[in-house]
Amino acid sequence: MEGSRTPPRYGSMESTRWPPAGPEDEIISMADSTTTIDDIEGELFKIERIREILVRRESELRYMMDDIQLCKEISRLKKELQKLIALPENEKSNEEKQREEELVQQIHKLVETRDFLVDDVEFERLREREEDKEMAEFLQSKLSKSYLQKATPVKEKKMTSRGQQTSAPYMTKTGLTLLKECCGFTCSIM
Repeated sequence: MEGSRTPPRYGSMESTRWPPAGPEDEIISMADSTTTIDDIEGELFKIERIREILVRRESELRYMMDDIQLCKEISRLKKELQKLIALPENEKSNEEKQREEELVQQIHKLVETRDFLVDDVEFERLREREEDKEMAEFLQSKLSKSYLQKATPVKEKKMTSRGQQTSAPYMTKTGLTLLKECCGFTCSIM
């Protein structure tokens, strides 16, 4: 009796009945039908790799910012110290002599801080190299050789051109190279 009853009507609308789904209709995919799981995993890997590169670059830039700040402070203190050193020793007051000592100690402390920063950069570089090595081993063990042969030439071409366009000019002046250069030609710390 209830099965033969007509569905309720609301205004001019009738209730909608969906046809029963077959097994092939139950799977809903956002990917087009030509995309394979391997393609999706490959794309995910590329995105992860790009994210990793960006995180590394962010870390590198933070080290560079810290280095620049330290160098600016060291330069400022050195200028102040040079003014005090330029005065004849017999004309210096006790406060000026004390300030001179304080400046030397502050500069020494900042140079030590900068040395720790350089050590951190070196440690990061070694850690990243180890991560790259582990990733290469993982790829060799997990990905089929046919997939690697298919994907590698395309990746190398893209990565090489991108690297030359974006990273190469920066890589020559990042990390230890930039940190060791300190404040440029005016700095005599290193």
